[in-house]
Amino acid sequence: MNRKLRMGMVGGGKDAFIGSIHRLAANMDGLIEIVAGALSINPEVAKESGKMLFLSEDRTYTSFEEMIDKESKLPADKRIDFVTIVTPNFAHFAPAMLALEKGFHVVIEKPITFTIDEARQLKKKVQETGLLLCLTHTYSGYPMVREARAMVRDGIFGKIRKVYVEYPQGWLSKMSEKEGNAQAAWRTDPKKSGKAGAMGDIGTHAAHLAEFISGLKITHLCADLNALVPGRALDDDGNVLLKFDNGAAGVLMASQVAAGEENALKIRVYGEQGGLEWAQHEPNTLLVKWLNKPTQIYRAGTNGFLHPEALFNTRTPAGHPEGYLEAFANLYRNFALTLTAKINGTSASGVLDFPSVDDGIRGMAFIDNVVKSGQSKDKWTPFEV
Repeated sequence: MNRKLRMGMVGGGKDAFIGSIHRLAANMDGLIEIVAGALSINPEVAKESGKMLFLSEDRTYTSFEEMIDKESKLPADKRIDFVTIVTPNFAHFAPAMLALEKGFHVVIEKPITFTIDEARQLKKKVQETGLLLCLTHTYSGYPMVREARAMVRDGIFGKIRKVYVEYPQGWLSKMSEKEGNAQAAWRTDPKKSGKAGAMGDIGTHAAHLAEFISGLKITHLCADLNALVPGRALDDDGNVLLKFDNGAAGVLMASQVAAGEENALKIRVYGEQGGLEWAQHEPNTLLVKWLNKPTQIYRAGTNGFLHPEALFNTRTPAGHPEGYLEAFANLYRNFALTLTAKINGTSASGVLDFPSVDDGIRGMAFIDNVVKSGQSKDKWTPFEV
């Protein structure tokens, strides 16, 4: 195959934040082009958004059902290769399942679905069809997050004992959902967001990052969830104690009412001999700390000192900042290269892993277990998947 992959997008019409992020990320490496879209449930917005993206009128659809059905009937050299879903949480499952049923690979925003049962159904369909599903846990695409994971995996810190991960934001410090903020409106609505607010939105990112870097799995948790803005229907703040499958302990904090904070995701992992620290505000820097020698500063860049998977996901020489868009693009590139190899019947080269349906199920399990623990009088809740 000597062409770009063809993408169809569900959601992400004009003025939609995450849709434009996905398109920028997908386009960064020149491997993907958007050729079709069902960009809004509002037909006028869908058509106007299609024009803004220079989609042909006959491939600007007014529903995901129409797009997936009509695209599946096009010749193989015309139809889309995969569907990207960037709708609110409650509208993830139906287009993802239909796309898989019609033979299309899927890229999907997190959390993967509205309920864990829906996530399990998607996994079953992925297994039945052999199709690819990429879940866009963006932070796993950062080069220095990959470096951190490789260091832990190499065992240089010894047995991991402690994991701290925090994700404070401040954008919901007021009742913004009542002030015309569309993002706030759906993210704080149980009918659209699900049973968790901050924990579903950003707590899942924190939990995924903790497991991704440490290589461990959460087995038990003890949660305290709060709705600190009066009248808010879902949690906007929470603290969670964690136990991991090797006996390590952890602490997870996620808050959207930490006034003044932006997206201050930060993680620290400690073993017997040392540990590491990474923060999204300084994503090119990884601090490596030792029990018996000075702290080291690792920096992103094509300098040859990093692990192969970190270098593979590094795009520029040292000193040229890479950030959120590049991390997002790394996931799309890894997905695209894997899919292209699959279409060609060849083996993909490089370190091409990306979050999958299994990560999605664990994310939904995290939401369920955190809410269950938050409502329980027991100290610890087993992490059931």
